[in-house]
Amino acid sequence: MADDELAWLPATTIAQRVRAGDLRVADIAEECLERVARLNPTLNALVHHDPAQVRSGAARLDAAIARGEDPGPLAGVPYSLKESTAAAGLPHTGGMKAAEGHVAAADAVVTRRLAAAGGLFLGKTNLPENGYKGVTDNHLYGATRNPWNPDWSPGGSTGGGAAGVAAGLTALADGSDGAGSIRIPAAMSGVVGFKPSTGRIPQELLPTGFATFLSHGVLARSVADAALMASVESGPDAVDPLSLPAGDVDWLAAVDLGDGAPDLTGWRIAWSPDLGFPHRTDPEVLALCEDAVRRFADLGATVVDATPAWSGVEEAMWSAVWLPAYAGDADYYDWDALEGQVDPELKEIAFAGARQTGAAIAAGEIGRTAVYRAFRSFMEDYDVLVSPTVRVAGIPVGMYGPPHLDGLPLRQRMLGWLNTYPFNMTDTPAASIPVGLTAAGLPVGIQIAGGHLADARVLRAAAALERALPWTARPPVS
Repeated sequence: MADDELAWLPATTIAQRVRAGDLRVADIAEECLERVARLNPTLNALVHHDPAQVRSGAARLDAAIARGEDPGPLAGVPYSLKESTAAAGLPHTGGMKAAEGHVAAADAVVTRRLAAAGGLFLGKTNLPENGYKGVTDNHLYGATRNPWNPDWSPGGSTGGGAAGVAAGLTALADGSDGAGSIRIPAAMSGVVGFKPSTGRIPQELLPTGFATFLSHGVLARSVADAALMASVESGPDAVDPLSLPAGDVDWLAAVDLGDGAPDLTGWRIAWSPDLGFPHRTDPEVLALCEDAVRRFADLGATVVDATPAWSGVEEAMWSAVWLPAYAGDADYYDWDALEGQVDPELKEIAFAGARQTGAAIAAGEIGRTAVYRAFRSFMEDYDVLVSPTVRVAGIPVGMYGPPHLDGLPLRQRMLGWLNTYPFNMTDTPAASIPVGLTAAGLPVGIQIAGGHLADARVLRAAAALERALPWTARPPVS
């Protein structure tokens, strides 16, 4: 086997070969450890990594297999956890300098499930401060860099997870998504990102258990690998009052296309280049996505240029979701003591949230409901809605957002380059898959969104398009 072949094996292949006994988890671990030692000092994808723990985990799995035990559906597959996902005794700071040294007291549900499924835990990944923006840097751990070009950001907020998967440090990465935090870095790092319907995967990421906009999700190098990870993480747990009953989604069957070209005859697919939003889309991004969406027609689907008849989407997201989500931070932190140790934009959001009136929040919720109802009505005519995931090809490290939005209010600087956040407002599933590279060698992703609880449909469309495209888990050139 070539020196780096293990790093690029699909998660599905790793699990099959480990269970069959023709691949040792210890060998996988050593390949991962070598790549982390060589690449992570530049990328800064992993912010907690214990080689001794990785080796002991591999030894336990190999010993179980030697005893004839089935370690589980993720047998030996290396994975990472986002730093904000609790793992007992490991850093749990949200990237906040003020929380330096804080460790989690107990495992999150997804942490327990991934370990019980036989995965090989590699470490915890970087994020922006409290996950508030679409690039990954903070005052505690520093910036994460894109494996395709380290001068550029991998996106955020699950930027460390996306960079680790893209660079072959791990096969899978846990993520969370409140406005696109899985799909943004998936698009900008050239990997697959899947945000399921709210409640599919139990979450306890916030002090409130009723955060309907927030979902755990997965990052992988293929749609099948993403479905495998989702199958392990999904299912109800009483810790999350919004978690959904299991049984109505067969995650692996959804992406099993058989041999040959997939047949999407009878599917109606809506293509929207901008989702009706005013800010521009980079021409290279648009061209690559337009070429990709034409592949659906080659598979038998009917592709229609169409956009939901929604309005006030950005305003509703800001007032009903984002400001209330960070309002508690205004009183939680000593902001004077944090001067120079936290992004001023996070402080601005927190205090703007604290100033909100109940009437403003209620108006935002009414606007959010109108967005959902417009989308629900729209999706009665379509199987999925396709758009560019983000409207830029990339953002340089050290920049908050695209330069063309400089000087605009914070709301527009945060949201004006994203096509992801509407589907957090609607609580519906969405995925991003890579469609190619710009002339500068930066990845571009296309977003596939579905209606109410249409997780299987989104994954099937993503798997079909993935097969039709020339890109298949292509590793970075740098």
